[in-house]
Amino acid sequence: MPTRPDLEPFLARLAVTPAPPNSVNPWSSETAYGQIRLENLRHYFGQLLERNTTTLLLGEAPGYQGCRRTGVGFTSEPQLISGIAEVGMFGADRGYRLSGEFETMRREPSATIVWGELARHDFVPLIWSAFPFHPHKPGLPNSNRPPKRGEINFGRPIFLDLAEAFQIERVFAVGNVAHASLAVAGIDAPKIRHPAQGGKNDFVAGLDWVVTHPSDLGRMPWRS
Repeated sequence: MPTRPDLEPFLARLAVTPAPPNSVNPWSSETAYGQIRLENLRHYFGQLLERNTTTLLLGEAPGYQGCRRTGVGFTSEPQLISGIAEVGMFGADRGYRLSGEFETMRREPSATIVWGELARHDFVPLIWSAFPFHPHKPGLPNSNRPPKRGEINFGRPIFLDLAEAFQIERVFAVGNVAHASLAVAGIDAPKIRHPAQGGKNDFVAGLDWVVTHPSDLGRMPWRS
């Protein structure tokens, strides 16, 4: 039986990694809010390990209505607390908590689409981002902006370390930023459309293809 990966070193490093300017580390150990989100991420990783997850969905960066608040990619607060019954993920009964940093819960449209489709396929990949922290416009923390080239370079060894810790076998990109970062790492992975800004139908079609063509996904270097 394979040894269960130890993700604690990764979580510990993540919590103390400073965020570049105009970005936020959602899991920062410097705040009680970040510590709660780190615990949410720990629960998420634990659920994936129980499922023996071997596929990585790599996105662009955390959004201010989703991962910035919950600590889990493409996941908004109502999903985190109520859970997604179809796939047995999340839920307050499994230890997930709101950080308490924000007065009201928010729904992220992309998160609703992503988990709706993942549940339809009973497919639960590891979700991470090319740039792991939330990039925002200067002075506007409740906003999103594309990560800069330096931030993408900053994030590449982080997602590669996480993927290796999980012993991920296959990967696909959601959006151009993730696809390009994988290419720089020498990983030839397929790209599907991000669901935001009118991309829902293309995302749905792309995920349908991913689920039915697992052998055509990108192979991680330690699986070549």
